[in-house]
Amino acid sequence: MSEPSAADLVIVGAGPAGAAAAITACERGLRPILVDKATFPRDKICGDGLTTGALRLLDRMGVDPALIPSWTPVTDIKVSGPLGHTVTFPLPRDRGEFAVVARRSDVDAAIVARARELGTDVREGFEVTGARQDADSVTIVGEDGTELRARWVVAADGMWSPLRKMLGTATPGYLGEWHAFRQYFRDTGPAARDLWVWFEADLLPGYAWSFPLPDGGANVGFGIQRGAKVTTKQMKALWPELLSRPHIAAVLGPDAKADDRHQAWPIPARIDEVTLTAGRVLWAGDAAAATDPMTGEGIGQALLTGMLATEAILRGGSPATIRATYEQSIRRELIPDHKMSLLLVRALRHRKGARAAIRVAGLTPWTRRNFARWLFEDEPRAAAFTPRRWHRRFLRRDGAYR
Repeated sequence: MSEPSAADLVIVGAGPAGAAAAITACERGLRPILVDKATFPRDKICGDGLTTGALRLLDRMGVDPALIPSWTPVTDIKVSGPLGHTVTFPLPRDRGEFAVVARRSDVDAAIVARARELGTDVREGFEVTGARQDADSVTIVGEDGTELRARWVVAADGMWSPLRKMLGTATPGYLGEWHAFRQYFRDTGPAARDLWVWFEADLLPGYAWSFPLPDGGANVGFGIQRGAKVTTKQMKALWPELLSRPHIAAVLGPDAKADDRHQAWPIPARIDEVTLTAGRVLWAGDAAAATDPMTGEGIGQALLTGMLATEAILRGGSPATIRATYEQSIRRELIPDHKMSLLLVRALRHRKGARAAIRVAGLTPWTRRNFARWLFEDEPRAAAFTPRRWHRRFLRRDGAYR
């Protein structure tokens, strides 16, 4: 067997977390190898929404929207409560991007392209089948026997992380905190040019959505909390009935047609409970269960965890110090917002809570404008309760790609 290829850093999984880790490494002079079992572009089941927080990180990393053909800026968010009352929440105009919808196949390919442009050794079609580590390094083994050795590994290999199983940190039987269901549509009506969220009584604290895409397309779906009124087994049967509800059908329009088959996927949202590190391996993105437990959004969190993992490695120190640095950065940057979202989910479990939240958010132009910015993570979810994150331009900053 030939000698393993050596690198400063091996990153497993080329989704947003892994690609962000690679970009951060390249910007600081490391030589990362980024591997993924897929070949890009590849489909990734997702709601396709990009929050302000995610957009600012993409902008900072130099990801070019021109490389994302489905890039669709959003300026109005329409939220409908359990009794059908709808409130329009406007985002700022002419101040950059605050919310965008784009197919994950396009977004992920663009981030990987940026990582490659900066010097990342990207190896597509590389399926990891083995891993071992000692005091000084980690060795990753591919399906064809190829070995990659590095001082550190960032594992961004998804909710059912193979590396977790190989290294003994997986939770048997784990199925995620949420489950989502999605289908693309074409020939939607004019109303579907806005971003819609419906808090349906039988889905609470989950919701249904219609997110606009170019040329009359839309990403339409719904998400439920595991253990809620609607079970995961009932999702497929509920789908046609949900689409036929008058208020949803009216938005999609009479000519809307399904553009592909429907798909479902689990959503991990328990970053406050999972093992984040083991030896010289740091988990990021869905592999760290970093998704927001209220909205199900995970791209911004994935980007951030990937960056934080690489930054912890770059700060240096003993393996124990680097592990502690990463875990502390997660506690500082993500856990307060995660806990805030968990509190809000409790309120949204009941119709009264959902109605009250929408009513309060829609009281005045000021509340409508700033609720939209808060919902799309213009500021951290729990910023009001974490004074270290206060700043003079709170909820007054420009968006991304200004």
